[in-house]
Amino acid sequence: MAQGFPDDTLGKKWDKCAYDLFVKIGGGLAVGGVGSLLFFKRKAWPLLVGSGFGIGLAYGNCEKEISQSLSVGASKKT
Repeated sequence: MAQGFPDDTLGKKWDKCAYDLFVKIGGGLAVGGVGSLLFFKRKAWPLLVGSGFGIGLAYGNCEKEISQSLSVGASKKT
């Protein structure tokens, strides 16, 4: 069974990261919006904090996923 080109797997990882980013930002905005409506008298900062947490989580996941992919690729070459 062929593995494909390393660029293909890295591209798939980037696509997965982009999807994860959009999902996490959407979730953060939803949680921030609910918090804003229920607890903070419709202020904008809970939306920003929620989306910031989503971006941070997505960045951490992508960094881990990409670094694992690159380290596995480097160990296969040696």
